[in-house]
Amino acid sequence: MAIELLMPALSPTMEEGTLAKWLVKEGDTISSGDVIAEIETDKATMEFEAVDEGIMGKLLIAEGTEGVKVNAAIAILLEEGEDASAMDNMGAAPAPAAAAEAAPAEAPKTEAPQTEASAAAPAPAAPVAASGERIFASPLARRIAAQKGLDLTTMSGSGPKGRIVKADVENATAAPKAEAPKAAATSEAAPTKAAPAGPTADMVAKMYADREYEEIKLDGMRKTIAARLTEAKQTIPHFYLRRDIKLDALLKFRAELNHQLTGKGVKLSVNDFIIKAVANALQEVPEANAVWAGDRVLQMKSSDVAVAVAIEGGLFTPVLRDSDMKSLSTLSKEMKDLAHRARDRKLAPHEYQGGSFAISNLGMFGIDNFDAIVNPPHAGILAVGAGVKKPVVGDDGELTVATVMSVTMSVDHRVIDGALGANLLKAIVDNLENPVAMLA
Repeated sequence: MAIELLMPALSPTMEEGTLAKWLVKEGDTISSGDVIAEIETDKATMEFEAVDEGIMGKLLIAEGTEGVKVNAAIAILLEEGEDASAMDNMGAAPAPAAAAEAAPAEAPKTEAPQTEASAAAPAPAAPVAASGERIFASPLARRIAAQKGLDLTTMSGSGPKGRIVKADVENATAAPKAEAPKAAATSEAAPTKAAPAGPTADMVAKMYADREYEEIKLDGMRKTIAARLTEAKQTIPHFYLRRDIKLDALLKFRAELNHQLTGKGVKLSVNDFIIKAVANALQEVPEANAVWAGDRVLQMKSSDVAVAVAIEGGLFTPVLRDSDMKSLSTLSKEMKDLAHRARDRKLAPHEYQGGSFAISNLGMFGIDNFDAIVNPPHAGILAVGAGVKKPVVGDDGELTVATVMSVTMSVDHRVIDGALGANLLKAIVDNLENPVAMLA
């Protein structure tokens, strides 16, 4: 049976992607695990691997096509012995735009390639539930179910759109299998898009019809940033806490450590200390180490700290997991590696997903202070400004000069109340003003 290959959801926020490049052509023999295409998501360019084997019958979407919706048909894979006529009932060779807009009735992604023994046996006819609704299952899943005496009408599939695949039946017994949770639809994983506000694109264009300008098309990353941050400002009740931090002790301690670490090729930055200070503070105020989960709060055990990294056209927030358990030198090396791969768009999804708290440091750009937007589901984000020499009143009451850094903590009031947020920020400040104790 011919199988439609669908545009995969390669990240939780992906709603559409660009089919950047086909690595196969029509008529090629495909094996499970073969990389058949490169797909540009909202975050990176990723490889798309085949999970079935067969002959590439038809490429439905041309290279470079943008805006291909998740679960839209992008190609048709033929099983051994099938010819192009097998595509007739599948609406083969639709125009790329139509393929991008219409989600197919049956999801294509299936399990590992079938064995020679299973290939020899014809696939049983597609089962039908008592309600009369057709049950979608891959050919190999139907063969295995028939061999094991399984009733597919009692099962739920974990494949795209609930399709029953090999993994659902290979470990099952003849007894009815407990229903497995269906894979969440991409539309549920992606952020809710707010209704457009303000003037439309056409209205804005008319305003500037007599002015010269260059129109810059939004890529997937910029669209996602716009949608998520609009959602964040509209749905998260932000409040803001501000503190000044004296950095002189930290700068002196950092210089001493860097001198000792010269032979190891490690050079600690102020940002490394900030990451460690936040990680320790989340352990000292564990009630604030939490995320918003819709109808509940998840209080985290480890300090997984996300750090904003600016890249061309957008930003990433790679996550340093278990930051409270790691040394400054380890955090420094990991942060440099993550930042380098973020700028090359080479991060894997698990490296920029998760975390409970974020840091955004614009001090290196000369920004004194700013307010950051909470990145859901995080409970807060620390906006860090530049360290600047300022006159301060010393402990002895005398006027002196100190290096002062201004920070603003944006907080999700659904998770953290004012007093709790104040305690968390105080712990961060104490750690940075007493860096030796922070490492004890």
